[in-house]
Amino acid sequence: MSEDGRQGLTVIAFIGSVFSPYYAWDPRRDPFAHCAINVVLYGERANRFAMTERDARSLSRDASHFSLGPSSLAWDGSVLTIRLDERASPIPQAVRGTVRVRPRAFTAQPFTLDADGLHRWWPMAPDCEVEAEFSAPALSWRGSGYHDTNDGDGALEDAFSDWTWCRAPLKRGSAILYDVRRRDGSGQNLTLRFDADGSRREMRPPLAAALPPTGLWRMPRTTRSDDARASVVRTFEDTPFYARSLLSASFDGEAVRPVHESLSLDRFRNPLVRLMLPFRMPRRLG
Repeated sequence: MSEDGRQGLTVIAFIGSVFSPYYAWDPRRDPFAHCAINVVLYGERANRFAMTERDARSLSRDASHFSLGPSSLAWDGSVLTIRLDERASPIPQAVRGTVRVRPRAFTAQPFTLDADGLHRWWPMAPDCEVEAEFSAPALSWRGSGYHDTNDGDGALEDAFSDWTWCRAPLKRGSAILYDVRRRDGSGQNLTLRFDADGSRREMRPPLAAALPPTGLWRMPRTTRSDDARASVVRTFEDTPFYARSLLSASFDGEAVRPVHESLSLDRFRNPLVRLMLPFRMPRRLG
């Protein structure tokens, strides 16, 4: 999010695009055949969403570099530089610019999300400085960001029914809440607070707080807050199975504005929902 709270950005690089209908329909389940760089800009007037799926012929990577088609991510030891040249859908608009992410520190280890250890999540840099400069659309800003990584050995929809996640910057460091409901009926509620140096410190788990569903698709949303009260400042994404929002809440005694996501994998596995996704996720081979 930008310092003034008016602009937002999400970038996700996938090998094995977990929400791809093409990946779900592929009998080989080859992750390298289903790669994507998802970039979403959240502005005051409108959003811009790009997520073109490509195969292994468009992929190049090593320990410090990842490129897919015309876009790339490169790590030089202190800055993650993301160069984007994508096309939005379903309205074909250019999404072109450079994002620089400067982690203040790194955390110690990943977390396992499921009982069998098949799905792992590492909030490796929960507190970052971000510079975004785009030529299409024309905008530039500085703000606060977050960097994590996920890897797994199975389909998300086989392990989980839904989850909610949120991250908020604090006066010292940041806080992350990650509440997972698994297919076997068990759950896991993570309450994490990290100082600016990446060290973890104790934080009292906030109380459950209700939120209204999204307006168009009625996606359920819940979160947690110190006083069991939270509100939606803005809904960024309202889709049949996923919502991303900006909230107002309280963590560890501080008033915060978390970026929040709700994911329903019950909805995602519905065949009708998967048939809708190619309109937002085109596929380009070679």
